Amino acid sequence: MSQLPQPVPEYDFSRRQIFWAMFAVFTVYGTMSFLIQALNVARPRMAAELNGMPLYAWSVSIPGLVGAFTTLIYGKLSDMYGRRRMLLISVIFSLVGTALSALSTNFIFLIIASAIASLGSGAMMPLVFAVVGDIFPPARRSKWIGLLNIPMGICALFGPTLGGWFVDNLSWRYLFWATIPLLAVCLVTVPIGVPSLVGNAGKRKIDFRGCLLVGIASSTLIIGFSFAGTTYPWGSPRIIGLLAISLVFWILFFVAEGRTEEPILDPEVLGNRSFLTVAVATLFSFFGQMALMMYFPMFLQGVQGISATLSGKIITPYSVLMAFVGVPVGFLLARTKRYKWMYVLGFATLTADMFGIIFFSEKTPILWSVLACTFAGLGLGAIPTVNTMVIQNAVPKRLLGVAMGGIFFAISMGVAISPALLGSVMNASYNKALNHLMPPALKESADEATIASIGDPKVLLSRPAMAALEASFKNGGGHGQELFNQTVQAIRKSMEAGLRSVFLLSAITMLLAFIIICTVPQISWETEASRKKCS
Repeated sequence: MSQLPQPVPEYDFSRRQIFWAMFAVFTVYGTMSFLIQALNVARPRMAAELNGMPLYAWSVSIPGLVGAFTTLIYGKLSDMYGRRRMLLISVIFSLVGTALSALSTNFIFLIIASAIASLGSGAMMPLVFAVVGDIFPPARRSKWIGLLNIPMGICALFGPTLGGWFVDNLSWRYLFWATIPLLAVCLVTVPIGVPSLVGNAGKRKIDFRGCLLVGIASSTLIIGFSFAGTTYPWGSPRIIGLLAISLVFWILFFVAEGRTEEPILDPEVLGNRSFLTVAVATLFSFFGQMALMMYFPMFLQGVQGISATLSGKIITPYSVLMAFVGVPVGFLLARTKRYKWMYVLGFATLTADMFGIIFFSEKTPILWSVLACTFAGLGLGAIPTVNTMVIQNAVPKRLLGVAMGGIFFAISMGVAISPALLGSVMNASYNKALNHLMPPALKESADEATIASIGDPKVLLSRPAMAALEASFKNGGGHGQELFNQTVQAIRKSMEAGLRSVFLLSAITMLLAFIIICTVPQISWETEASRKKCS
C-alpha cells in the first residue's frame, strides 16, 4: 500500500523558525543579487579579455537556457521533495560553477562554467519566493516579499561600482572569488533555517518525458535565434529547421503535460489567465531589461569611452531603485490589494525610457544616462514584487512551486532569447555600418590581421587590443596615426549604430509587453485565498 501524502503545515511556525528561515532566504537572495549586479558591468571587459566579443550574447543566452530548464524542474521537485533539499542542491551547483568561472582560460570555458552555475542559480530565486509562500499567509506574504528587496538593494548600491572597480584595478576573476565565501555561508544557513516541508510525499513520479521535450524545444529555439543573422541567414534551411523543430516539440510538450500524472508545468497553471498574462508580458519585457543590463554598459564603455568603474556608478540608480521600490510596494499591496495600476505605470515608464535611449549617442551627456537608469529603475522596481504576489495568489497552494517555477521559466526564457536576438541585431548592424564607414585607404594599406581585428569591436573595450591595433598602424608609415584615429572613430560609430538597433528592438518589445500587461485581470485575493484553501 502506498504512503498517503503528508499535509504541509498551514503557516504554523514559531518566531524562531521564521527568523532563521528568513535569514537563510535573505542570505541566498543577497548573494545572487551581488553576483548579478557586479557581472552586468564586468561582462564587456570579460568578453574583450577572453576574445569572446562574437560570443558575447551567448554568455547570457546559454546560462539563461540552462536556468530556464532547471527552473521548471526544481519548482516541481520542490513541491515533491521540499524546498530545503532543492535549495541546497542549487547552492552546490552554483558554488561549483562560480569556482570554475574564476578559473576560465577562454570565453567558451567561461560560458560552460556559467551554465553549470545556472544549474543552481536558475532555481534559487523561485525557490526563495516559494519558501516565503510556505511560511506566510497571503495577508503577510507581500510585506516579506517586498522586504526581500533590501539585500538586493544593498548589493545594488555596491555591486555595479565594485564590479567596475575590480575590472579596472584588479581582475574580473575576483568577482567570482568574492562570491564563493558567500555561497559557502548559504550552504550553512539553508539546512539550518529553511523548514523541511514536503507536499506530495506519496507522489514521486518525475515527468522525465516532459523534461526531455521542454529541453529539446527550448534549446533548439535558443540555438536557432543565436545563429540567425550571424552564422547563417534568417531564411537558411538550418535556421528554419531549428525553429520548426522547436515549434513541434513545444506542441508535443504542452500536449504531454495534459496527459501526465505529475507534470512539471501543470495545465491548471497554464490555463490561469493571470499567470499566462504575467508570464508573456514578463518574457517580452526582458528584451528591454537585457538591453539595459548587457548592452547599455557596452554603450557607456565602448561608444562613450567611460571607465568600467564610472559606468557602474551610472547604472547604480537603476539597480538600487529596482530593488528598493519593491519594499514600499510590498506594504502597499498588503494594505490595498490593488496591483493593476502598478503594472501599467511600471511598464509604461520602462517603455518610454527605452524609446528615449534610442537617441543616445557618443556625445550624450552623462546626466542623461543617469536619468535613463533612474527612470528604468523606478519603472521596473514594482514589477518583481507584484509578479510574485499575483502568481502566488492566483493558483492553489499545492501548485505554489510549479507556479513560481513557471513564472521564472518565462523570465529565464526571456534572459536566454533576448540576448540571442539582440546579439544578432547588434552584429548585423555593426558590420553593415563598419563596411560603410571604414576609411577607403585602410583597405589598401592594412593587412589581413588588422582588418580582422577591426571587425571585432573589443578594441574599444580592451587596452591591450587597442594598443596592438595602434602599433600595427604605426608600422604602416607616416600617415598611420591619422588612419588609426579615423579607423577607431569608424569602429565607435559602427558600435553606436549596432547598439541603436538593439535599443530600438528592445523598445518595441517593451511596448508589446505594456499592451499585454494592460489586459491582466484584477482579482480579489481574499476570494482566491478561500478558493485555494478548498483546493
